[in-house]
Amino acid sequence: MGVIEETDVEQVTLALLDAANDRDPVVQEQVRKSILTLGKQQPDKVLSMCQDYLLKHPKLVVGHRVVVLQTIELVVKSRIDDISYPKIKNVIQLASDEMTKSKDVVPEWQQAASNILVAVGNKYINDIMEEILGKFQPGVLPHFFVVQTLANLSDSNVYGMVPFLNAIMGTMLPMLGMAKQDNMKWVFSSALCRFSESILEYLANLDKAPDPTVRKDTFSSEIYSAYDILFSSWVQSREPKLRLTVAEAFGSMSHLMAHDKLEEQLPKLLPTILGLYKKNTEHYIISKSLCQVLEASVNMGSRVLETQIDGLLLALHQQICSPVDFSNPPTVKNHNEVLRCFSILANTFPDRLMVFVLQRLENSNERNRMGSLAVLRHLINSSTSTMETKKLLILASIRQPLADHSNKVKKSVVQVISAMAHHGYLEMDGGDLLVRFIIQHCALPDTYNRGQRPPDPEEVTNEALRSMCDNTLHLFTTTVGRLTDVLWPMLLCYLTPNQYANATTPLCKSLILLANKKRAAHEPNFTIDFSAQGSSLPTQYILMIRLLVNASFPFHCRGHGAPSLSLLNAISPNIHPKAELLWDKEIPKLLNYLEESTEESLDKKKWEESLLQLLSKTLAAIDDSQWTGQLAVEATRYLPTYNNSLDEKSFLYRCVGVILQQCYNKELVRKQLQEILISARHNDAIERTGVAMGIGLCASSHLDGTLEKLEEFGKSDAFRKASGIFGLLKDKNDVDVEKMKSTLILCYGYVAMHAPEDQLLTRIDSVILQNISKQFNTKVLGIKVETKDLTMKLSLIHSIGLIAKAISTCVCKQGFLFSRKQELMGVMMDFIKAEPADVMRTPIRYLVLTTCANLINLDPPLTENESFDLLKTCLNGVYGLPTADTPDKGKDEEALDPQQREHIESWLSSGQEHERERAVKTTAELLQFYLDNLSVKNLVTFHNLGALLGRLAPRCSDPNPEVRRAAIDCIYSLMYIQLRYEGFSLDYKDDSVENLLDVREKLNNPDHSVLYKTCSELTKVISKRLPQQQLSTLLFMLFDGLVDSQSNCSRASSVILNTLLKNRGSGLQDLVPEMLEVLHCRLQVIGEEQVKMAICQSILILATQHLQTVINTLVAYPLPYDSWSCEMWMALGADSTLALQIMELIIEKLNVMVPYADKKESMLRPGLTKVATSHPLAMTCALREMMLNGQSADAVAAVFPKLFSALLVRLGSSVGVQLPKDLNSNSIISDRKTTNKNSVANFDVCGVAVEALRILLARAQLDAVVKPLDQEGAWDKMKDPQQHTTGVSMLSRAMAKHAGPRLPAIVESLCPSLSNIYECQRITVTAFFSELLNHHVVTELMILDMLMNNMMERITDSCGNVRMLAVRGLGNIAVGSPEKVNKYAKELLAAMSSGMEEKDDPGKHITLEAMSGMSKILLYLDQKNVHLLVVYIFMKIKPFLENENDDIRCASIMLMGHLSKFGSGEPVFKDQIHNVLVSLLLHLSDPNPQVVKACKYAMRVCAPVVGSAQISAMFQNHLHEEKGLHYGEFINDLTKYIIQDFPGMLNFYHITVIQFFKSNWAEIRAGAAMFIGFLLGNLPDEHFSHINMGSVTKGLVMLLQDPNPLVRVKAAEAMGHFH
Repeated sequence: MGVIEETDVEQVTLALLDAANDRDPVVQEQVRKSILTLGKQQPDKVLSMCQDYLLKHPKLVVGHRVVVLQTIELVVKSRIDDISYPKIKNVIQLASDEMTKSKDVVPEWQQAASNILVAVGNKYINDIMEEILGKFQPGVLPHFFVVQTLANLSDSNVYGMVPFLNAIMGTMLPMLGMAKQDNMKWVFSSALCRFSESILEYLANLDKAPDPTVRKDTFSSEIYSAYDILFSSWVQSREPKLRLTVAEAFGSMSHLMAHDKLEEQLPKLLPTILGLYKKNTEHYIISKSLCQVLEASVNMGSRVLETQIDGLLLALHQQICSPVDFSNPPTVKNHNEVLRCFSILANTFPDRLMVFVLQRLENSNERNRMGSLAVLRHLINSSTSTMETKKLLILASIRQPLADHSNKVKKSVVQVISAMAHHGYLEMDGGDLLVRFIIQHCALPDTYNRGQRPPDPEEVTNEALRSMCDNTLHLFTTTVGRLTDVLWPMLLCYLTPNQYANATTPLCKSLILLANKKRAAHEPNFTIDFSAQGSSLPTQYILMIRLLVNASFPFHCRGHGAPSLSLLNAISPNIHPKAELLWDKEIPKLLNYLEESTEESLDKKKWEESLLQLLSKTLAAIDDSQWTGQLAVEATRYLPTYNNSLDEKSFLYRCVGVILQQCYNKELVRKQLQEILISARHNDAIERTGVAMGIGLCASSHLDGTLEKLEEFGKSDAFRKASGIFGLLKDKNDVDVEKMKSTLILCYGYVAMHAPEDQLLTRIDSVILQNISKQFNTKVLGIKVETKDLTMKLSLIHSIGLIAKAISTCVCKQGFLFSRKQELMGVMMDFIKAEPADVMRTPIRYLVLTTCANLINLDPPLTENESFDLLKTCLNGVYGLPTADTPDKGKDEEALDPQQREHIESWLSSGQEHERERAVKTTAELLQFYLDNLSVKNLVTFHNLGALLGRLAPRCSDPNPEVRRAAIDCIYSLMYIQLRYEGFSLDYKDDSVENLLDVREKLNNPDHSVLYKTCSELTKVISKRLPQQQLSTLLFMLFDGLVDSQSNCSRASSVILNTLLKNRGSGLQDLVPEMLEVLHCRLQVIGEEQVKMAICQSILILATQHLQTVINTLVAYPLPYDSWSCEMWMALGADSTLALQIMELIIEKLNVMVPYADKKESMLRPGLTKVATSHPLAMTCALREMMLNGQSADAVAAVFPKLFSALLVRLGSSVGVQLPKDLNSNSIISDRKTTNKNSVANFDVCGVAVEALRILLARAQLDAVVKPLDQEGAWDKMKDPQQHTTGVSMLSRAMAKHAGPRLPAIVESLCPSLSNIYECQRITVTAFFSELLNHHVVTELMILDMLMNNMMERITDSCGNVRMLAVRGLGNIAVGSPEKVNKYAKELLAAMSSGMEEKDDPGKHITLEAMSGMSKILLYLDQKNVHLLVVYIFMKIKPFLENENDDIRCASIMLMGHLSKFGSGEPVFKDQIHNVLVSLLLHLSDPNPQVVKACKYAMRVCAPVVGSAQISAMFQNHLHEEKGLHYGEFINDLTKYIIQDFPGMLNFYHITVIQFFKSNWAEIRAGAAMFIGFLLGNLPDEHFSHINMGSVTKGLVMLLQDPNPLVRVKAAEAMGHFH
């Protein structure tokens, strides 16, 4: 080992020992590992150093001392066979001294020393004993840890220690009396406990023991003497920990005591141990000890034990009753130990124990019962033989807890019953009670939550208990074979009583399993004798009925429908042999249907129908009148079971009806009907309907019998009893006679519904209606009195509806005049009129309307008046209050009173048609009257003409033809009134006005196109005749008409408006702003699309006539434009010629206007802020909106390059520009200056330009360009000052890929901006050009040279960003047009070199671009162009490898890789590579993932130049950018190859690596430490001469104190290789 100098190993070990108490646990762990590694290699050496270290540093902090001692222990443990004997002696000495140096107890330190002794003791027990016994002298109280070590040794080396124990105990006994302090007493007790355990283990394995002659009695007397001291004084100590340990010792000592001594001690020992329960909270140790003492006493056949049994049982019972917390293992362990004690006692004193436990069961305290049940369960399960005779006793005693109310107790009972089931208790007498208990609790309801109580962790909810019982029942059925005949068929008893309803599902499941089992095995007792003597089973009839009714509500009672049907199928032969085949076919279909349904989706009606059909088919298949009769009788008798669930009862009534249909014994049918009517609870609506439906079903087979029975019942005593004498003597519980009558009335309705068609019609009037009427109208003293009872009314209406339905079904087959139809309709009308008008929903209205709907279709039909009255009554009834009729306009035609006109005016555009009609007609008559009576004395103007025309003209296309015609009449009159005012004579006829009469005829045609044509003709007349000064009034009136309540009229207003504007708009220049403003207001309230389009048309018409005015007006609208201003601008895009003019105007303006002003933000903050100027901003918004109009496409196409360039430059000058504070200071519309705060908040100068540009591309059909930009989020990047150039590059890339042919014109338009005074615009355009060079399309389009020249010029730009983008652009040529690289080789190399040396480059961005550019062009440059520069460039790059900036490191490493191809074969270059190889290797663990990838790439491409085939192959195989790398393994293998292939360079390598110990990055420092570690680990002896171990050791020692834990870990790991 002489190669690594001893001193180096020592230095390193020393450094590691220094670092052993590092504050970082990971480092501490690694330091230990390394010391241990070194220790395993050179155990003696390292042990010596540890020893020296402890001796030299007597004042070392305890924690540090402990780590060193633990290290010694580990080295000893792992290499005990290789350590020299002298060293072992040294270690024993050291540990012993460390352990006893301090008289005080310092647990951590002394324990560590003690552990070393125990570790050595596993091999050198004699030496250890020699050392320890030296400190364990008679008459002197030993050190705490001396005793502790002896105890631990006896644990870890039983065979070595037991032979010494006699002597040790001999010395120890006198010491016990000297121990005054609790901790010493504790350690002695603990030692005695361990000694006893090891002796017991030794004796148990005598065959393996070194001295097989050792016997128990060898130790008895010492153990007893020790016991005596422990028992007489220590166990009484106040210190709980001591008491427990003493108790624990008693347990193991009891087995070693002489029998007579133990027997003598038991009466004192047992009470003492039991007494500890009260004094200590930790019970597990006490119970464990007690269990051992009991075992020892039982084993020796103690007689005294019996005298102690009462106290024992009491104490143990108390323990078993204490709660078990499963999250706290000691309580669980204690519980199990206590049960073991009970088991031990059960085998010895079975009778005493049984009597005790069963007596305890009688105590009703919850805890007490749960404890007793736990013991009982344990005994039933564990001690079978002793329990056999006690079964009946146990069965009798368990009855009391069965009645306990606590769910917790019940849970315990269920567990006991489960145990009993497995041990044959349930087959015995009284076992059925236990089964019933389980089933009762399968039927538990859900827990009712009473307020928020604090949760009890042990609480057992009803759900939990129920689920437990479900499982138990299932287990009984499936796993306890002997129970099959106990449960079958006894479980059937529980299906029919209501109190077990909630248990139906588990019961059915178990019964199905049992039935299938017996059926499959053909067991004779599958067949059930329902009539057996003393059988408590329900009859097969009741069973079938119960299961069918269960199925009718399949989701009740925990989903009992499907199990009930399945059970019916499983026991079908027992119900009736003939049912089997039918059910096998039908029931599975029903089950499938159920499986696909949920409670919500199930079609209740259809489901119930299918069950009744099953019943009907079953009876048909059984075809046994007597059986059916019996079923009917029992089903009727079973009805009261359902008094608390009326829906089920209602279904059962229908079942009875179906059964009676198939019953041919008339007398029996009458009896059952009587039974039903008498016992029904008529007060309940559901039950009344159920009875009626059942009786109705019965009537389909027994019509006359049923009608007779109903009539007889109507006259029977039941009614008289119910009426009493004027109802005064009526008992509260008696049924209300009205309710009984209601049942009867309903019965008649359902009888009619189900009666056979051929028999129904003859009985409608004579029997059915007659009886209904009799029940409904009571006669008092011969006068008919109508009932006020709501129930009866509802029953009557319902019943008549059913009858009407029934008749209409029959009538299809046979004609029938329903003579009482009128009368019934009358009754219905009376009902509805009597309903209160102010109450919206009453049950009667709805029912009456349905019933009328059924009646109205029957013959004879109603007369017109009757229909009218019916409708009127119904509508009045339904719409509540009568509709208000329009006030009739008086025909007061004396003068055209303006007030009267206004009075009518509001009605002219009313939403109600009849109101408009009356209003227009009245107006027409008024005007005609006015014209007839008009006499013009001198020429005056007709002031109202415009206003009236504006009101009336839109009415010419009113949806109502009457209104249309009247409106034309009005206009006709108006025109003539105007002519009169102009001075024309009375008889003058004007052609154009006369045309209106033709127009009037055309208006009869309601076709839209005709109406609009008519409007145009009408407008021509108006246009021709209207004086100029009235024009504006008319226009503004028409603007109002745009929001008419009738969409037809608002459209007409728009047609008239646009026609007028076209014909006469040129003279309205002054009104343009005002008109635009009104249109702006109208747009806000119009919903009609056509009208909106017409408004846009109006704006276009105005723009063609007054372009400049319109643009100036709209541009000055407040920003941001609201949606209506936007719509107005959009309208201007609709006409491509116009749009083109506007666009050119705007482009010209944008190119010359100042885009922003630099303003000082505030006095406090330095620097200027860019603030947008509002004109160019408004114009950009305007362009955006115009281009949104699809019809602007042609205009866009015509100026695309200019528009694109203008918007791109505008975008450049908008980045980072803010809105002016006074955004709308020059807005023309003062009252709209306050735009919405929110919209201003979302209004963004740059955003407008970006949107405009995006819309431009879409409008120019360049979706292929827009799509990738949307996906990559390019638009947001363009807006962000930080990422603006990235966004522009994305745009440029998309244009190059998808819009190549458009580029030359764009580039030409953009070139002038490169010399612009605005830096931001130069940046944007340079970024755009720079990216274009990435694409070959620029060569194809012959614009490469132009772009390259522009970039060359920009390299000297005053702005750093522009220079950076220019360098990037030049580099991009290598990607876009690689074939041109050599053409520009000189310029490119010069540009990149100067870029790498850029001085004015604070963020090193230009340097970075230059390196990336250089990397790119190197790929294509010819050898001859680069050859001479390689080393020069290499030298330039090297300083950048350790640059702080990640990107620069990355770029320089990539560039190095690219250079490699020019250097292959150059020895100079090979040296350069080796020069930087270490740097690259270490940067493989660079914190930046991109740098790591670059290193992998560079090392892979440089691999061939390195000059070692193995290293080259390794780089090629392992260094892939996308794959992970196990850095440690990689460096380890690499150092092996370096040692093999470049032994001469080892010196250079390790010195280079050591320099990286001072790197700025912790990862690199850690990597360097690893490198050195592996290098040393792999270095053969002969090469050590190359290594300067001094520097290495010094460097690693320094790294072991590095602030970063990662570095300290790696340094420590490296030190582990010093061997």
